[in-house]
Amino acid sequence: MRALTWQGLGDVRVENVPDPVLQEPTDAIVRVTSTAICGSDLHLYGVLGPYLHKNDVLGHEFMGVVEEVGPGVEHLAPGDRVVVPFVIACGHCWMCDRGLYAACETTQIRAMGTGAALFGFSSLYGSVPGGQAERVRVPHADFGPVKLPQGFADERFLYLSDILPTAWQGVKYANVGEEDTLAVLGLGPVGQLAVRSAKLQGVKRVIAVDLVDERLAVAKSWGAETVDLREVDDVAATLREMTDGRGPDGVVDAVGMEAHGNPVAEKVVAGVARLPKPLGRKAMETAGIDRLDALHTAIHSVRRAGTVSLSGVYGGMADPMPLMEMFDKGITMRMGQCHVRHWTQELLEIASRPEDVLGLESLATHHVSLEDAPEAYMMFQEKKDGCLKVVLKP
Repeated sequence: MRALTWQGLGDVRVENVPDPVLQEPTDAIVRVTSTAICGSDLHLYGVLGPYLHKNDVLGHEFMGVVEEVGPGVEHLAPGDRVVVPFVIACGHCWMCDRGLYAACETTQIRAMGTGAALFGFSSLYGSVPGGQAERVRVPHADFGPVKLPQGFADERFLYLSDILPTAWQGVKYANVGEEDTLAVLGLGPVGQLAVRSAKLQGVKRVIAVDLVDERLAVAKSWGAETVDLREVDDVAATLREMTDGRGPDGVVDAVGMEAHGNPVAEKVVAGVARLPKPLGRKAMETAGIDRLDALHTAIHSVRRAGTVSLSGVYGGMADPMPLMEMFDKGITMRMGQCHVRHWTQELLEIASRPEDVLGLESLATHHVSLEDAPEAYMMFQEKKDGCLKVVLKP
């Protein structure tokens, strides 16, 4: 079959790879009908190279049609249309019983000290072949895949795999009520859906921050006030000025480790990514590798006793943090991989409404074939051609 494979930093290629086969009774084989490029994929493209190997199959946002199931899978049958959460969880361990699916004790990658296995996300999370492919083996298919109704385009449900529940959880974690103000830093796909999720959850005032014209315009069209990073000297000070000097009640950081704003850190990150793999892994595991402008902005801007919610991915183990300010302000911080299945039923109901209330079918700006994925990665990373979200068709 054809699949997008990692070949080196900034080098992904569509290659022929072996077809997936059932390995466990609870496996399924899914024929992919739509898959997408996520901002997290760009971390693999440029930063997390020391944890990848040539020919690793990428991608963790995908949906399709079940082709085959193991004897332990009872709720799926060939022909079922499904979306597959990027977090691989068993559904019955101690953590899963508590809805903490990203901490699943059955699939935890204990050798790396990380949480539940993830599709297409390097040896840090199990080196499970991903969904930017014609077919995928889905472990724990007795729990993970979500059966979908017919009659809607793929993109009404595709983002249930990751970015929609990630955005929804990010807003929930920010702990804002109807009369509160939420700031969203970063208006990529997760940031855009965070703006829309907040509005749907009843938050009346959302302030969105970015530096790309098209992204600011989209957020504004969904009712957000916008701040252009290029036009202000200090984002945190600007957000405080917009909120009576107090600061937003909650801040969602939808950017993560590759924020703009620190060219020195950018060069350090690039250097670490190019070290020989053992040295690169050691540097990442013992030193700060993140560009922290968005995170520090969130901390500086949130009001006293407010909440900072991290949806963006971070990977540094020794990142400098303004602990005096964090302690003095008494802020709460919530973060982590999304517990996708915790939010599935709520979001499936929303996505299945006759009206596309979250604009899911219009979120993607580019639709290309799987064969064109390498060029699409470059376009998405460089934010060219107004690229906000790319959907691939195998």
